[in-house]
Amino acid sequence: MAAPPPLRPDLVLKGVSRSFYLTLRVLPGAIRSQMSLAYLLARTTDTIADTEIVPVNQRLQALQSLRERILGISQKTLNFDQLARCQDDSSRDTRLQNCEEVLPDLEDDKLKNSQRVHAHASSAERILLERIEDLLALLMKLSPMDRDLIREVLSRITSGQELDLKRFADAGPGQIVALLTEEELDDYTWRVAGCVGEFWTRMCQTHLFPNAPLDHARLVSNGVRFGKGLQLVNILRDLPRDLRHGRCYFPAQALSAHDLVPEDLLQPANELRFRPVYQIFLQKAQEHLAAGWEYTTSLPGRCVRVRLACAWPILIGAKTLARLRTQNVLDPHHRIKISRAEVRALIGRSIISYIWPSSWRRLFGRIAGS
Repeated sequence: MAAPPPLRPDLVLKGVSRSFYLTLRVLPGAIRSQMSLAYLLARTTDTIADTEIVPVNQRLQALQSLRERILGISQKTLNFDQLARCQDDSSRDTRLQNCEEVLPDLEDDKLKNSQRVHAHASSAERILLERIEDLLALLMKLSPMDRDLIREVLSRITSGQELDLKRFADAGPGQIVALLTEEELDDYTWRVAGCVGEFWTRMCQTHLFPNAPLDHARLVSNGVRFGKGLQLVNILRDLPRDLRHGRCYFPAQALSAHDLVPEDLLQPANELRFRPVYQIFLQKAQEHLAAGWEYTTSLPGRCVRVRLACAWPILIGAKTLARLRTQNVLDPHHRIKISRAEVRALIGRSIISYIWPSSWRRLFGRIAGS
């Protein structure tokens, strides 16, 4: 049998993430390949964790095996063919079902287009699993410093994914499991996203501005908050879908303080009662993104590409939060999402604003208040 063609990380990346692909594509060449590889490895672990047709204990074992290979603890060849097949058998069906639930009133041609997009993502995720050895080979070609940075962040991300699988092992449509405290939520957002902000900062400082007179501690702190903010936006936006999978990331302690239990959130009519709790975490996400904007504007002015790469997810997140303030966030048939046209408009606006420093600094506030 002929050997498969060389893996094209850029093509796979475009298939698994249309939005983050734009961010990575604009990065300077000195860090683009490292960041892209780290993302693809993280996306692979995420795909393993989210393949619900496979029992939890098998997913945990697969994650552990991949983590050991990433860290260099094991040299055992990985074979995720069974998980890869499940991307067609299960994950795609789940995605299409979610698509139909979220967009029930679309015309047939638009729904078919959405189905094609989801099927394409499923195909790309299958490739990640099938070609995991190629990704690991690329990791070994990096410099020791870059390799260690990627290993560190992937170790933290997989620890969050493993914790999530164990925490929600018994969760399902008929049984909702909630986090207990705000500390648990903060720990989760740090493991799966906040640590990425630290990784991003260290990679940029190493390769792009090693001698810039920056407050390193504050930069790292804001980078961590940047990542946490983006993850909180996802949690706020995906609440109805998570609940119907038995997962509630809103702490039971906070719900109880307002005489609520997770099951109450299944009823859109309870949105008014829930809104004070929701507002607490929406405000926290807003403050984290504001710290992310401070992070972005504090980077050296000559690092235009990195600044834009940071700005785009922050602005998309801010626009999402603005929309969540006015919608029934418990309605499972109305998922808040920023359209591609709106994303393009935000990108164009950021590029134009960059020409005028005062306009650039005010951009986050204007989008967040819209």
